[in-house]
Amino acid sequence: MHSFRSPARPQTLSTLIPLFALTACSGGSGGATGNPPPPTVINPIFSEIQAGVFTPTCATSGCHQGAGAPQGLRLDEANSFALLVDVDSSQVPSIKRVAPGDPDNSYLIQKIEGTAGVGQRMPLNGSPLPQATIGAIRQWITNGALDDRAPSSAPIRVTSLSPVPGASIAAAPAEIIAMFDRELDASTVNAMTFLLTASGGDGAFGDANDVPITATAITTPAMTPMSATMDLSGLTLPDDTYRVQLLGDGASIILDIDANALDGEFSGSFPSGDGTQGGDFEATFVVDSPASGATLAAIQSNVFTPTCATSGCHSGGTPPQGLNLEDGNAFANLVNVASTQVPSLSRVSPGDPDNSYLIQKLEGTAAVGNRMPFGGAPLDQAVIDDIRQWIADGANP
Repeated sequence: MHSFRSPARPQTLSTLIPLFALTACSGGSGGATGNPPPPTVINPIFSEIQAGVFTPTCATSGCHQGAGAPQGLRLDEANSFALLVDVDSSQVPSIKRVAPGDPDNSYLIQKIEGTAGVGQRMPLNGSPLPQATIGAIRQWITNGALDDRAPSSAPIRVTSLSPVPGASIAAAPAEIIAMFDRELDASTVNAMTFLLTASGGDGAFGDANDVPITATAITTPAMTPMSATMDLSGLTLPDDTYRVQLLGDGASIILDIDANALDGEFSGSFPSGDGTQGGDFEATFVVDSPASGATLAAIQSNVFTPTCATSGCHSGGTPPQGLNLEDGNAFANLVNVASTQVPSLSRVSPGDPDNSYLIQKLEGTAAVGNRMPFGGAPLDQAVIDDIRQWIADGANP
């Protein structure tokens, strides 16, 4: 007996696993992606590392670029610094991706040198980076992992958001990350200025059924505060439309380190703003979980017909307890039908698998009789879980 559930969705991987997947992500030479060729020698400064490694090799079409960037990790020039420096590694959260002044304890270095305790050396399935390039990245980190590029003279703007605006995602995000083009006054990024709201199921905002979401935490990196993370771990976010707001107007607003207000207006493309400080940033995304695959048709085909509705069992005119599980009969004999052994319980109680007698019989917890299937091996737990899910989802026909 095998589970009939849909293939499991991939687990979240470290954003640094594909960071230097040069063979997989590379569009070839710099000229192949429309970028200038990388410098022959990379000096230990961020602008040259960006130009010589990230831009031509990682931030390419189909890789760490744009809305479809793996894990939301954009390595284009506007976003890479803030996503690397002083940001926890997702594979080993006790280690920073780039720990300024400490290359040995920077996960980026461990991955490109092949010393990380998790996963493979980067670039994945490719030749290691030249030692001179690794040396330049090491020296940049040793020197403090500074950003040598000229800061923007415009008011602080939002340069990216993950989940991306307008996205429809199959599972609720564990966090929301907003990126900015200048350093933030971290004290101004908090639950009053970084907001998440659920629509209440109607996809509209500003009405009585809006549901404010209280984040587990809202943080900015201590040394390079050019991003803000809303931690949603431990929260249950049902399928719905969600609105993210970063406030630049009102009593509580996001400021940069020079006390400029966020230039937040968002018209659908980054960076945000209209060139004048002030204005709220707003974007939405949708959580739309895929069907579990636990349908009655699948259960009938994979469980009831081959295992239960067999000759001498739950088929024909006089099946045990009058329970005919043949195709076309199972739903009417199960859903909202009182069990004959324990009449206080329905065989299947929609939305309540624990109090469905079918589940109790399959799991061996029923107070009466033997575990089902009678005389055979118990069903795989994965199969039982799918039947549980079908019931939890409403036990639809």
